[in-house]
Amino acid sequence: MELLEIVLTYFRLLSTWVSTIIASVIIWIPVTFVLFQVLRIWIFFRAKRLLPHLRVPFPNGKKPLLVGFFHPYCNAGGGGERVLWVSIRAIQSRYENVRCIVYTGDTDVTKECILQKARERFQINLSRPNDVEFVFLKRRMWVEARPYPIFTLLGQSVGSLVLGFEALLKFVPDIYLDTMGYAFTLPLFKYFGDCKVGCYVHYPTISTDMLERVSQRHHGYNNASFISRSLLLSSLKLIYYRLFAYAYGVAGKRSDVIVVNSSWTYGHIQALWKSPERTHIVYPPCDVSEFLKIPLVKTDESSVFSIVSIAQFRPEKNHALQLTSFKKFIDGLTGDGSACNCRLILVGSYRNLEDLARIEALKALSKELNIDHLVEFDLNVAFDKLKSHLAEATVGLHTMWNEHFGIGIVECMAAGTVILAHNSGGPKLDIVIDHGDEKTGFLADDEESYAKALKTIFELDRTQRLKIRTNARESVKRFSDSVFEAKFLNITGKLFI
Repeated sequence: MELLEIVLTYFRLLSTWVSTIIASVIIWIPVTFVLFQVLRIWIFFRAKRLLPHLRVPFPNGKKPLLVGFFHPYCNAGGGGERVLWVSIRAIQSRYENVRCIVYTGDTDVTKECILQKARERFQINLSRPNDVEFVFLKRRMWVEARPYPIFTLLGQSVGSLVLGFEALLKFVPDIYLDTMGYAFTLPLFKYFGDCKVGCYVHYPTISTDMLERVSQRHHGYNNASFISRSLLLSSLKLIYYRLFAYAYGVAGKRSDVIVVNSSWTYGHIQALWKSPERTHIVYPPCDVSEFLKIPLVKTDESSVFSIVSIAQFRPEKNHALQLTSFKKFIDGLTGDGSACNCRLILVGSYRNLEDLARIEALKALSKELNIDHLVEFDLNVAFDKLKSHLAEATVGLHTMWNEHFGIGIVECMAAGTVILAHNSGGPKLDIVIDHGDEKTGFLADDEESYAKALKTIFELDRTQRLKIRTNARESVKRFSDSVFEAKFLNITGKLFI
């Protein structure tokens, strides 16, 4: 009898819990829906009062179509920023009734300074600069890695929602384009801003390669050694990564148009977002016209063996590998004084104090390796200085694992350097591939193979180097501005209907 009472009591409690849950769901679903609609309406009417001059019709009477670009680091001067400015230039050339709005966190500069840097760094002059507006965001620190020593991906993604919501409250466009990889802002603008949304993905926030690296417990810049050494911590991190990858896929799938920059990125976005009918590859625009003017025959080639790296000073670019590989290469040269004629020049931009600290650490490493007298750091250079470096270089060096594409690689090849890139990602699949059944450069993946490749290039005679450089230059013409603009406009055209 007591057992029967216990069973009945259990089922009564279970029935009460289930009833409570069902009642809560019944109540909260309509409440949530009403709150969502109220917030949408509030944002809609609030948007009408913000930046009213952007909604003023053009002199020909046409109503402006407002296109927002979410690019918090639009003044950084990297390859992603080149995509931004060429995209704006292309849209302005195609649509005369468009006004472009750039959401940026570069609050320390003016519109004029940003546009001037685009002209100097990328040689890009917009036909209608007055039809470009900047919305300055104050919460960019939310998307930086520094505040999140653990759960960095999650922290930055939640931070992108905070920054995205600030952008949404400051201005609501008709079309929203994320050109920097903040996929979680896409549903924000689609559902709360009622915008058509699209994105250009340079690099997936999380990739199947990252999942595999954690699963196999391989140490890397995004998988600390204390985690890779622990089975428990690796298992927990793998669960975290899989949950995050699912959420990332759900957010990204909200995009009406998905453009990716390489075959490697396409494969990973397909695996996570699963939207093949909306996903397209458009190689980023590489303005090779100025680099093509550099003569391939270098009169002073035998005097200095100059190795130039072009990359922002971000952790994934792995500049430390460049230094250690260069050291190993130098140590492998014979004692005939050849090393004295070798130089490693690291050219790149920095975004914040974290990047500056990284540069100082690299300088300290070069000193520790006793190669600081052979290494030069040149930061935030203008286009003319960049061109000068490449004109004098023998080798273009790249060391990022699974680089999504690699505009710097294309620039090096167009300038006539012998490229040495990482044997993975875009460089392996799209760029440093045979052209006309002839070699266009070299690939490596660790300190040993980089040093070996540098020695191979060092030992090539002029004729052998010239053959590789000539073929490489021919191969990169498929990455021109005009090819990008035509494909980009064709694919994104559905957003402007």
